[in-house]
This record gives sequence, structure tokens and C-alpha cells, in this order.
Amino acid sequence: MSLLQTLLLALGLSVAGNAALGWAWVGAREKAATTVVERDSARSAASACSDATEDLRDLADKRGAEAKKAQAAARNAATGRQQAAHTILSTPPAVPGDACASARVRVDTWLKGRAQP
Repeated sequence: MSLLQTLLLALGLSVAGNAALGWAWVGAREKAATTVVERDSARSAASACSDATEDLRDLADKRGAEAKKAQAAARNAATGRQQAAHTILSTPPAVPGDACASARVRVDTWLKGRAQP
């Protein structure tokens, strides 16, 4: 083999090696770019999820406050109704010995109370 053939062979191997390295570099660059895009997409999704979670927490706090107000109002209404029930149950029958007549008197009294403004 002559010196020229050896140099051409070395040059050919060098070109082939550089082509292989270039091809590998292009593949790695594309993979890195894809990874960056995926990372940015994941960050965006995580940020949106975090924002939505904060919005849900705010809504839950607001509904919790509204529920406490409604519970307090229901508790107050229940107290009034319990007092009325206690009064009704502790009142002796209007017609002793006749539950039906006593019930009629009680209902008539109740209806008169509702008819008044």
C-alpha cells in the first residue's frame, strides 16, 4: 500500500467517524430539545394544577364560612322550635280524657294564630 492510499484510507475513516459523531450529536440535540419542551409542558401543567388547587381551597373556605352561618341559623331555628314543642307537650290537655277533642282545640288555636297578621 502506498502512502497516498494510506492517507486516503485515513481520510475516509476520519470522514466516516465525523459523520457518525455528527449524526449522534444531531440525535442528542433533538432529544435534549424534546426533553426541554416536555419539561416546560410539565411545569405549565403543574402550575395550572397548583392554581386550580388554590382556587378550590378558596372556594372550600368560602363555602365553609357560608355553611357555618347556615348551621348557626338552623341551630337558632331549632332552639325556637324545641321551645315551642316543649310548651305544647307540657300543656295539659284542653279536654281531659278526650285526646281527639284536645287535638281539635289545639289545632283551632294554632290556626287562629296563623291567621293573625
